[in-house]
Amino acid sequence: MRGSVEHSWGWGHCAPSPLLLLTLLLFAAPFGLLGEKTRQVSLEVIPNWLGPVQNLLHIRAVGTNSTLHYMWSSLGPLAVVLVATNTPHSTLSVNWSRLLSPEPDGGLMVLPKDSIQFSSALVFTRLLEFDSTNVSDTAAKPPGTPYPPYSLADFSWNNITDSLDPATLSATFQGHPMNDPTRTFASGSLAFRVQAFSRSSRPAQPPRLLHTADTCQLEVALVGASPRGNRSLFGLEVATLGQGPDCPSMQEQHSIDDEYAPAVFQLDQLLWGSLPSGFAQWRPVAYSQKPGGRESALPCQASPLHPALAYPLPQSPIVRAFFGSQSNFCAFNLTFGASTGPGYWDQHYFSWSMLLGVGFPPVDGLSPLVLGIMAVALGAPGLMLLVGGLVLLLYHKKYSEYQSIN
Repeated sequence: MRGSVEHSWGWGHCAPSPLLLLTLLLFAAPFGLLGEKTRQVSLEVIPNWLGPVQNLLHIRAVGTNSTLHYMWSSLGPLAVVLVATNTPHSTLSVNWSRLLSPEPDGGLMVLPKDSIQFSSALVFTRLLEFDSTNVSDTAAKPPGTPYPPYSLADFSWNNITDSLDPATLSATFQGHPMNDPTRTFASGSLAFRVQAFSRSSRPAQPPRLLHTADTCQLEVALVGASPRGNRSLFGLEVATLGQGPDCPSMQEQHSIDDEYAPAVFQLDQLLWGSLPSGFAQWRPVAYSQKPGGRESALPCQASPLHPALAYPLPQSPIVRAFFGSQSNFCAFNLTFGASTGPGYWDQHYFSWSMLLGVGFPPVDGLSPLVLGIMAVALGAPGLMLLVGGLVLLLYHKKYSEYQSIN
């Protein structure tokens, strides 16, 4: 019923640039989060002493002067509550009788309350499916005729304790619909793999998002489920807390470098408030095979954030337990693939990754390959000018030394 693991490492070869460190010191100091180089990370499944095991995973990342708390749970739809404090001594308090009641407000707290510098949440509410058979416009929204969505609040999930992996600081929520009369998920599942980090590094497989000790990674994979159409596209509906009447902002970053994710020159970010604050970050690409590569890359499109007023969202008990019932939600959709293919139908598989964290989002520097190309491109003209200058100098010297016979 209980499992915990801890690791700690240094930065290794991925240390932040001096400019980035100076920026963090100047602007993150009032926030109390100075971009910790390393954190002591522990993963624990919080035991429910009142009854059966409940899937509540607490990731606690302790730095020199701050703590990050990630509470992941499949009570209701899969959700995460992210909390950052300005003390290394903050703790999680869970009142199970209140959390499992119809009114869970106050069932989840991080103490002391006055140490909390930032808090927000993401809720993965529905698995979407579209029939793209007769859609020729790859930018169409929606990308096809929608099928009835799968509510993740109606999924049955594995015991998260069984998937704790001490070596990688990870755990996996794996589920399928409780009511599946057409046996769509008879041999399939939807998995959410959560991984924490103690230092800065980069995964070996695309999209190779740069992570730091201030981030946590989520990899979503749909495997083996039978699509309801010949060319079905899948997606996720994601909800988050609004900022008063407004929604968080979405940003796109572009680069000339695609070494870490071939043919992908963009990075998308969801920002809660002005930096430094909380963020979610992902590349707009998913993959229809494992391991992912250029040939199996699927475009990932994100719809604009909008207030979730038109219809009720599936409720997450942990989000309500922490934030109360008066929270305003915003929602957006992520869709994976295009009608032109490749698609989920190739291997009955897709995966997509994102980072969740606090502070300044990790920034990709130019890769050594691109730096080498730039050095050659910029150095060649300079070398030609240098050689040309030497030739002219020698030519001029030769004739300046010529003396007339007369």
